[in-house]
Amino acid sequence: MKGPLEMELSIEAKTENLYTVLAFIDEQIEKAAPPMKVQMQIEVAVEEIFVNISQYAYAPNTGMAVIRVDLADDPAEIRISFIDSGVPYNPLAKDDPDVTLSVEERQIGGLGIYMVKKSMDDIFYEYKDGKNCLTITKRI
Repeated sequence: MKGPLEMELSIEAKTENLYTVLAFIDEQIEKAAPPMKVQMQIEVAVEEIFVNISQYAYAPNTGMAVIRVDLADDPAEIRISFIDSGVPYNPLAKDDPDVTLSVEERQIGGLGIYMVKKSMDDIFYEYKDGKNCLTITKRI
């Protein structure tokens, strides 16, 4: 059951829909009046995760993604879940990139989710009932 501060968007997981997703996220998190830095961190994380779902979850086809926003008062935090029925994939299982190496020496991939991990207060993944669910949490 949805609480009064939980909203969700069901949308085709295509990169062309990123701006619709970001507009939805901004509209929802404005209710929590986060500092601009927090809002920007959330937007970057949402972009990274939604683009990854769009490019990889259903490749070469496309499918739906659900983005759920939950605003909590105590503690004050914003929780955003990304749910898709694509290929099971836990982005948290991959080792963090070695950011001490130069760009040329570093392995390709993994930097985006690493940035999400560093900028969010919590990130959780589960595969349940045939669905990937990645949840990010930012305290405000």
